[in-house]
Amino acid sequence: MNKFMNWMEEHFMPVAAKIGSQRHLVAIRDGFISIMPITMVGSIAVLLNVFFRDLPNTWFGEGNAFVASMTNLIAVNGNVYFGSIVILGMVFTFALGYHIAKSYDVNPVAGGVIAFASVVTCMNQSAVFDFTLGGVDVAALDTLKDLGLNVALNNDNSAILLQGVGAWGYLGSAYTGATGLFTCLIVGFLSTMIYVKLMLKKITIKLPDSVPPAVSNAFAAIIPGVIAIYTFAIITQICLVTTGTYPNDLIVRWIQAPLLSMSQGFFSVMLVVFLVQLFWFFGLHGSNVMAPIIEGVYTTALLNNLEVWNKTGSTAEMKYYWTRGSFDAYAQMGGSGVTLGLLIAIFLFSKRDDTRAVAKLSAPMGIFNINEPVVFGMPIVLNPIYMIPWLIVPPILAAIAYGLTAAGIIPPVYVQVPWIMPVGIYAFLGTGGNLLAAGVALLNMFISFLIWTPFVMLANRVQDKELSNS
Repeated sequence: MNKFMNWMEEHFMPVAAKIGSQRHLVAIRDGFISIMPITMVGSIAVLLNVFFRDLPNTWFGEGNAFVASMTNLIAVNGNVYFGSIVILGMVFTFALGYHIAKSYDVNPVAGGVIAFASVVTCMNQSAVFDFTLGGVDVAALDTLKDLGLNVALNNDNSAILLQGVGAWGYLGSAYTGATGLFTCLIVGFLSTMIYVKLMLKKITIKLPDSVPPAVSNAFAAIIPGVIAIYTFAIITQICLVTTGTYPNDLIVRWIQAPLLSMSQGFFSVMLVVFLVQLFWFFGLHGSNVMAPIIEGVYTTALLNNLEVWNKTGSTAEMKYYWTRGSFDAYAQMGGSGVTLGLLIAIFLFSKRDDTRAVAKLSAPMGIFNINEPVVFGMPIVLNPIYMIPWLIVPPILAAIAYGLTAAGIIPPVYVQVPWIMPVGIYAFLGTGGNLLAAGVALLNMFISFLIWTPFVMLANRVQDKELSNS
C-alpha cells in the first residue's frame, strides 16, 4: 500500500495539480459558477410551477380551481424562466470571456463583451413561423388563397394561419439557452483568446496618458475586438456557403450531441464519479478539477431535460438519464464520498475519541453537504484505512441510481437545486417532487452506511494495536 501511495504521489499528483490550476479550465469552471445564481432562480421558477400547476393538474384535472387561482403567479414564474434559463448560454458567454481575460490580466469586461458579440454572429437570426390572423372569419380562407396568400386552418379549424411568415433579427432559445451552451463555450473561448493574444502583443490603439483609464481601456480593445468578431462573422458565412448551416447547428450536431451521448454511458458516469473521489483523496478538490466535464456536459444535460419538461410537462421524452444534479442527489450526500454515512457509522461504532470529536464537529455541516472538516480533519486525505470506501461508495450509489433512472423507475434529475439541500430533499426537488427518487437517495445513504461501517471498526482495531505496541 505504501509503495502504491508513493507512486501515486510522485506520478499522479503533479498531473492532477496541473489540471486543477490550468487557467483555461479554471476560467471555464468559474464561468459556470458565475451563472449559478440565474440557473438556480430559473430552476426555482420551474419547481414552483410544478407545485402550482403541473402536479395539481395531474391530481385534480386540467382547469381546476387551485391552478386558476395561481394564474398570475404561474405567469411570473414563466417570466423568470424566460429571463434566466432561456438566456443562460449568453450569460455564460460573457462570464467565460470575463474570466479568461481576467486570468491574462487584460480588460475582463471587454473580453466578456467581445465573446458575447462573437457568439451572436454565429447564430441564425431569421425565423419562419405561422401567424394566426385574428378577427378573420374562417370562411375567408378560399378568398385569401385566391389572392396568393399561403394560408391554412389551424388544428381545430377555428382560425386562419398565415404560413411561412419570415422575420429577421430573431434569436431563438435554441441558440441562447442550454442547447447553445457548447457554441457559447467554443466560440466564446476562441474569440476571447484572439482578443487576449492581440492585447498582449500590444496591437491596440494607444491613447495619451492624460486620457481617463476607462476611455483608454475601451479604445485599446477596439482592434482586438474587431478582429475577433469579424473572424467569427467570416466563419459563419463560410459555413453557410459551404454547408447551408449555421455554426451553432454544426457544433450541436458534430460536437455537443456526441459528447452528451457519451456522457450518458454507464462507464462514463462511473469514471467521472470515481475520478472526483480519486482527486479528493490526494487533497485536490475533485469537483473543481472535473468541473469542465461535470458543469460543461452534465449541466447541459440537466438544462436540456428542464427544457423538455417546460415544453411537454412530462419526463417521458427526456433524453439524459444522468445530469449535474444526479451527482448531488444520489452520489454525494453529505459531500464527496457520502461522508454522512461515515458520520453515522462513527457515532454508532467508533471507539476512537479523536474520530468521534471530529465527527461531532462535522455533523451539523455534513447534513448540508459540507464535508471539508471530515475530509481534512479525520483525515480521509491520504488515509489508507478509508481509501477503499472513499473510492467505491459513490460509484456504487451512482450505479444504483443510474440503473433505476435508465429503467424508468425514477425520473431523471432536471431541476437545479441548491447543493446544500439535505439527503432525500435534494432528490425530491430535483425530480420535480418524486417521492420514489427521495426514497432511492435515502436507500443510497443506508448503503453507504453499511459500506463505511466495517472500515470504522477497522480503525478501532488499528488504534487498539497502536496502544498495545506503545
